[in-house]
Parts: sequence; structure tokens; C-alpha cells
Amino acid sequence: MSARPVTSSPPAGAGSGESPEPPAADGEVTRLSLGVAARLSRYLQVLIQARKMGKETISSQELASWTHINSTQIRRDLSGFGKFGKRGVGYQIESLVREIRKILRTSGKHNIALFGAGNLGQAIASSDVFADHGFRIVSIFDNAPKMTGKEFGGVKVRELADLDEVVAREEIVVGVLAVPADAAQEVAEQLVEAGVKVIFNYSEQLLELPPEVTVHTSSPAVDLLYALYFYLT
Repeated sequence: MSARPVTSSPPAGAGSGESPEPPAADGEVTRLSLGVAARLSRYLQVLIQARKMGKETISSQELASWTHINSTQIRRDLSGFGKFGKRGVGYQIESLVREIRKILRTSGKHNIALFGAGNLGQAIASSDVFADHGFRIVSIFDNAPKMTGKEFGGVKVRELADLDEVVAREEIVVGVLAVPADAAQEVAEQLVEAGVKVIFNYSEQLLELPPEVTVHTSSPAVDLLYALYFYLT
């Protein structure tokens, strides 16, 4: 098995100065650069939170203050995909959310399997961190017998023996690992064998998986180091 490096979130401002890719012609699929995809994802996160606050429109200056990305860069990113805003009015939040989701190809609903029903897993299952972006946790797995049958966020905890059947039936596209580091590799391998190609890893374990599997590691410590770099320098 070849090792696949663990990836983490690129900084929101990564790739500043890049030009966004123009829309593909004749149905051709164009892949976004890492910097553009990172910034669009950050814009989407802020837009969804602003919508929760009751806002209907937002200016590039407001987006800049919340994302810490230059307003000129924001306008350049968005204008590369169409005309979304009006001078003096700003962007219609609901419309821009839909458009960015189309650009990121994340429209619709996507099913998730969550692994680990401990404190972290329970917090994830009970929050709307994924639901806000169209991801739905449909199954929770834990190898501790005492957790089987318990319910978190309206979803029951299952045994790992049910994994293959659940992945196929629920059309699960993402596996989220909220397990101890020493269990992460084994669980990830089981996910891959069941057919899941995207793994979101909350543990610090370096996962060795086939190259066709996309691994994203969420590390608050790495994000903090990035923030401190700009504060201290």
C-alpha cells in the first residue's frame, strides 16, 4: 500500500494574486486551483453564517473583514465566474451561496459516516457544522459495545460489522474519523475497502492509503500556528 500524505486546510488567503479559472466551455470540467478553491470555501462559510444572522446582502468589504482576504481579491475571484453583485448594494447572499456551491460542485446532499461516538464524535453529530453545507451524517459507528444503540443528533450508533452494508445502502461519500490516533489507520482502511474515497481525519495519525483516496486532516493546532505566524511577524 502506497503512503498518501495527510492534507490539511490551506489558509484562507492561500494563493492570493491568482486569477480564478474561467468557466469551462462545451461542458469541459475545469479544476480549480488550491488557492481559489480555499478562498471560495471560506466565502461560503462566511455567507452561511451571515445568512443565519438574518443578513440578505453583503458587500465585498464585509466579506473582507470576516475572511481577512483583500476585497479586491474577493471581487476578482467572484467576477471570474459571473456577475453576482451590484454596485452600492453588494451581493445577494442566498444567490451567491447557490452559485459558489455550483462552482465547488457541492450542490445537493452528501451522506457522511461518522466514526467514533466519544466526546468529539458526539459534539460533531449534535452540531450543524456539516449540515449547513449540505452534508448529512446518516450513520455513526463505534467499536465499544456500550455505545451501540445510543443516539446522537438523531442518528443511532452502529457496530463496525455493519459498515459495508450501510455504505452501499446510504450511498456514503465521506468518512469522518473522530477516533483515537491508534485506531485511525485501521478504521480508514475499512472505509476504503467499503468503497469510500474521501476521508476527513480529526486524529493526528498519518494515514497510509491508496493514492486515489482523498484525505483531509483537520488540525486546530496547525491553524493556530498559521494565525500566530502573522501575529508575531
